[in-house]
Amino acid sequence: MELTEIDHDHSGVHNLAFQNDSGGVDVTNLKGTGDNSQTIKNSQNKKTVHTNQGDEYINIESDLHENKRDSVDDEQPRLKGLLEKKYDEVCEFCKKHKTRIYFVVYGILITAYLAIVIAACSLNFQRALPLFVVTVLAIFFICWDFLIAKYEDRIAALFSPGDRYLKKQWFWLKWVLCAALITTIICWLIFDTTKQGSRQLISFGGLVMYVLLMLIFSKYPTRVAWRPVFSGIGMQFILGVLILRTKVGFDVFNWLGIQIQTFLEYSDTGAKFVFGDKYTDHFFAFKVLPIVVFFSTVMSMLYHVGFMQWLIGKVGWIMHIFMGTTPVESLVAASNIFVGQTESPLLVRPYLPYITKSELHAVMTAGFSTIAGSVLGAYISFGVSSSHLLTASVMSAPASLAASKLFWPETEKPLVTLKSGLQMAKSESKNLLEAASQGASTSVGLVANIAVNVISFLALLSFLDSGLSWVGNLFDYPQLNFENICAYVFMPFSFMMGVDWEDSFIVGGLLGYKTFFNEFVAYERLSKLIQNREKGGSMYINGVKQYMTVRSEVIATYALCGFANFGSLGLVIGGLTSIAPSKKKEIADGAFRAMIAGTAACFMTACVAGMLTVPGLEVPCHILLGNASNFTDFPANSTELVKCCQPLFTSANRSEEIFPGGNYSLNPWKVCCQILGQHAFHCT
Repeated sequence: MELTEIDHDHSGVHNLAFQNDSGGVDVTNLKGTGDNSQTIKNSQNKKTVHTNQGDEYINIESDLHENKRDSVDDEQPRLKGLLEKKYDEVCEFCKKHKTRIYFVVYGILITAYLAIVIAACSLNFQRALPLFVVTVLAIFFICWDFLIAKYEDRIAALFSPGDRYLKKQWFWLKWVLCAALITTIICWLIFDTTKQGSRQLISFGGLVMYVLLMLIFSKYPTRVAWRPVFSGIGMQFILGVLILRTKVGFDVFNWLGIQIQTFLEYSDTGAKFVFGDKYTDHFFAFKVLPIVVFFSTVMSMLYHVGFMQWLIGKVGWIMHIFMGTTPVESLVAASNIFVGQTESPLLVRPYLPYITKSELHAVMTAGFSTIAGSVLGAYISFGVSSSHLLTASVMSAPASLAASKLFWPETEKPLVTLKSGLQMAKSESKNLLEAASQGASTSVGLVANIAVNVISFLALLSFLDSGLSWVGNLFDYPQLNFENICAYVFMPFSFMMGVDWEDSFIVGGLLGYKTFFNEFVAYERLSKLIQNREKGGSMYINGVKQYMTVRSEVIATYALCGFANFGSLGLVIGGLTSIAPSKKKEIADGAFRAMIAGTAACFMTACVAGMLTVPGLEVPCHILLGNASNFTDFPANSTELVKCCQPLFTSANRSEEIFPGGNYSLNPWKVCCQILGQHAFHCT
């Protein structure tokens, strides 16, 4: 085929000729540099292209003439019709009164929503209570943000005298607050021990032990700033009291856990459609992993609408004010409650090259000491308590900052402060549907990473157990395996968290799985222990304990709730290095210390949970009485035990079965007779 250019009088096309047979380029009508511009000008006015291939002949000269005439016709003014004039007037009116129209539309929508809330509350207030609470909170925070945005300077000026007074008197005031805090904790422990038993004291001793160990092995032990440490532990304690010890707090988090569990079950619809009706036959692949996809999609949508940035900003602001940590580390710690350890630093990506070594250590520690919201749904699907997982996620955020500032104190002056105008990264999606699609696509890598890690780690664990068993056979100890080794190593740590001595060996093995493999393997083992307890049956089979007490399960749930393992170590180093290449050396130097600090933060959270856990709030009577019979220090005046003993004696006359399986037919009687006295009915 040959494309030739012929001279004609029209402008806009360069004078080029392409020949396929020679493969060269021939540029004609170029007669030197002197008249080059004139030549090009003349050649641009002469264009007709002929294509000869068989009988085909294409002449675009007429098309150029027609296009020129059409453009001239388009430029000629024409009269607008009546409808078009009205349309232009409406558009002009909307542009002129754009703000007022927005206010009117939003006002109508808000009024309609409030009318729905009022109608729902009037019909059945108990049923509409969650909607009412959410509405009140939304109104409060909207008003708060509006006042802060408009009157921030006036509010700051109003509280400035108090702020100056606190700074002036802070030297002696901080010691008064510390003394008051310590006195309150000691008094609370004394009164709580008389009511609940002495096991809470072990958890308190474990908390003190972990703080001392972190101080001894600190990077700069003499330069520790104690405000973040004590305020972080104090925030843990306050959150724990509100959630675990008050009925309102426990009911709220229990309700949230149930709602999240119900919400995650909607992923079953997609899994059933893709994998068929028998998708639960492959529980982990077709039941657990689709939850990760679904949750990732929802989180991406919440990021697009800005809700997650708003929520993380509020939580980070609270920790910044109370703990005195910098905005970067506070925001990252707050975001790790909801997202993973590689996603949370992206919120403050522009500031990472300017943070100090201590701040970088805090960023990594926050990732190691918490779990992502996407895998939270997977652990809930295992059968682990959703309310305790939520509580652990929230409590570990201040614990991570406390442990980090204790293990690597700040020795430099932070460059990024609140006055620097810290802004979080926004979603790059154009609309909500694109955000949902991106969230689902992003989860592919996470799902694949989880699947291949579980396959490889379980296979490696089986091989390791086989090899250790062979070595043990040489010394007449065939039951030697990886879990037993880890159990002996971590047994003292689990016992100091408040785990029952009989269960500390099992929890030590779970901590080994979590540290050397990942928390997926550990929670999968924990779920089997929970299922064995719920089914009932003998606690010991061939000398091997089949399940733990509920208290031990709760403490183990908190201790395992973090990404602190050697697999995540490489993930954090690679992820942060790609985000902040200039910090590569600092990331590599501090990653292992951050993993240790993250592990200690999880252990501290477990200690606080051990101090505050009350089994009677959630444990059925047959489990509570069965556990009480195994301990000599169980409080004799426990109101929960008395309440369980009363229906036990009542059921004896009515021949009712209140203990499923009959596994606690004798022990509950002994416990209740000891509590109520030998004169009680049926004790003889």
